[in-house]
Parts: sequence; C-alpha cells; structure tokens
Amino acid sequence: MTPDDMAKMATELFEKGFHCSQATFYCGLKKLGIEDGEDTIAALSPFGGGIASTGNTCGTILGAIAVIGYLYGKKRPEDKDGKLMWKLSHKLFKAFEEITAEYGGTNCRDIARVNWSDMNEVKKFRTDPLSRRKECFKVIEKTARALGELLEQNQL
Repeated sequence: MTPDDMAKMATELFEKGFHCSQATFYCGLKKLGIEDGEDTIAALSPFGGGIASTGNTCGTILGAIAVIGYLYGKKRPEDKDGKLMWKLSHKLFKAFEEITAEYGGTNCRDIARVNWSDMNEVKKFRTDPLSRRKECFKVIEKTARALGELLEQNQL
C-alpha cells in the first residue's frame, strides 16, 4: 500500500463513519500488513472531536502516532522506550504541525471549528457539504500520506 493509497483509504473510512483517529490508525496497520482486531480500532474512538469531543488535539495525529507506538512502544512496564519511537513520533508530529499551520494550530477546534456539545452544529458539520468537514478530509488525507511516507522511509 502506497502513501497515496493510505491517504485515499483514510478519507474513505472517514466518509463511511470512522473517526479521524480510527481512519489513520487503520490505514497504518493495513500498510504494515497487520490484521488487528476490532477492539484496537474501537479503542481509538474517543479521540474523535479532539479527544472526547473537547476540541483539543486532532484525532488524526493521535491515530497516526498510535501506529508508531504500536510498532515501537513498551509492551511491559519494565521495558525501555525505544529511541526510534520518540524520533518517528516527533518527526510525524512536526509534519502534522506543517499540515495544520494554515488552520492556526493542531487542535480539532482550529481545524473543524465545531462545538461538539451542540448537536445542531454537529449535525450540520456532518451533513452540510459546505461545512468545515471538508477541511478534516484534507488533514486526514495529508496526515495518512505523511505516515505512509514515514513508514516507507524506515523500510516498514
């Protein structure tokens, strides 16, 4: 799966109903050939809407960085953090800062500009083709591509 394939798949999954965090994570696993269970994908659900619909850090980058953690994170308390985990996560987050610079920040509230506690606003966001949801698609596409490129640069 190429980075462009990942970008396409991530936006399609978001369109079908996955949260941005789930879409980027799922594509990362697919790129790696990992057939993970639905429980792992479900665990990424609360990161939509900027962590529990608070508008904080965009779930797109959280899902993408979770792929790096899946590969290189600790498996047991006594394990040491791998330097590669920190290096790749940092590199990916810096790329995300560039992707989201035009929005003024990396938070969901900067990109989507939705008050997630206002159900009318949420409905409009999801159904109105002129809503800022189109910006989320752009961010998801670019972030999934950046993740794919990073994985390829590291022979993954």
